[in-house]
Amino acid sequence: MRRLLLSSVLLGALFGCGSWKRVGTQSQPAPSETLTRIFNTTQFYQKLGRLAAGDPLPFVGTVAFAAGPADSVIALVGLSLENRALAFQRESNVFVARYRVTLSLQREGAPSVDLSREEIVRVAAFQETLRSDESILFQQVLRILPGAYKVTVAVRDAGSTSESRATQDYVAPSFGPGSFSAPILAYQATGRGALADPLSLVLNPRGAVGYGSDTLLAYVEGYGFSGPATVPLQVFDEQGHSIFTDSLHFRGERPVESQVVRLSPDSVSLGELKLVIGSGAGERTASALVSFTQAWVVTNFDEMLDLLRYFGYDNKINTMRKAPDSERARLWREFYAETDPNTTTPENEALNQYFGRVSAANQHFTDEGIPGWRTDRGEVYINIGPPDESIESAPGAGNRTIRWTYTELRLVVYFQDETGFGRLRLAPSSRSEYERVVMRLRRQG
Repeated sequence: MRRLLLSSVLLGALFGCGSWKRVGTQSQPAPSETLTRIFNTTQFYQKLGRLAAGDPLPFVGTVAFAAGPADSVIALVGLSLENRALAFQRESNVFVARYRVTLSLQREGAPSVDLSREEIVRVAAFQETLRSDESILFQQVLRILPGAYKVTVAVRDAGSTSESRATQDYVAPSFGPGSFSAPILAYQATGRGALADPLSLVLNPRGAVGYGSDTLLAYVEGYGFSGPATVPLQVFDEQGHSIFTDSLHFRGERPVESQVVRLSPDSVSLGELKLVIGSGAGERTASALVSFTQAWVVTNFDEMLDLLRYFGYDNKINTMRKAPDSERARLWREFYAETDPNTTTPENEALNQYFGRVSAANQHFTDEGIPGWRTDRGEVYINIGPPDESIESAPGAGNRTIRWTYTELRLVVYFQDETGFGRLRLAPSSRSEYERVVMRLRRQG
């Protein structure tokens, strides 16, 4: 379960060895865009219109709008952070981290709306400080005037002085009689009876849900309908196909009415979704994301299976590869649960470690334009981890050789540039030794 931090406004806030894949197998490479999504989630969320920042303190945020009293607009700012980005310190029997959020909403020709707030995170166990999922939610409610705003958010870690910042443009609309809000993606939502009442929402700042496991929830408000009204709702997938159609019914003669739309895990497809309410000039939209997890944005089933080539569980992966679309969500849920070495946490630590190694390999071991994770060095690194010692002989020469030593495994492998074009391949004798080690590790579980 996600931990939601209690704020002054409202709720605001490695290791597993599975079975091993037979090394050295070949298949078609995944598109480079997939790796971009996995290892540059900041850029991907920015394209979705989110407030997103990368290292040293990554976060993803959004701003939702609803009608306020008189002509005002309620702006609800939500941020999603990971525990591992903060510097925790032990205090008594808990681990504590502190961070500060600074908000600035700038509208042309008007004074900026600024706010700064400090939050405290407390966790009971050290392992929780390493969580890489959405483990912290921050929310802040502001009352503003309609108009176009440049929203800037800065998050600073009090324990390490790390800071990241993000800026995004938003439009706070005017909500007249007979209008309605855009879909507000949330984890929890309760309607209100008057415009002066506070919004009782727990935002989903990433607008993301896990494939086959989470319900997508969207909250919509209607304002001052003179009588009963029906407003169309459609959900489109990445290809523009309508995958869900419904209607929102408002009774009318009320200052504010609310509707909650829930899409079950089996009714939504992988990838970016577009939620559309209304039609024509009054249309309001929101984008959502259905991915395998929040930590690694993969939105294509076949690409995910290709990326798991070194992870093991070949039989189950092949079963998922052959399964019809209607069965894939269920099979992925089962696969995720079976490969999770610690079911007491919401993360799958084994998969997190695996993709961490894929990311590192992709950064460091590119050969002749081949993605680093697809090279021989990448394969070895992903399967058995970083070497205890790496020594390169004749750097820059045609007979370039790199030696990796794994002391505990009693393994030494050599990578050789046989062509003189920079592509380092496992020497035949090294591959034999390496595969024997992998087989031994497989037998050990």
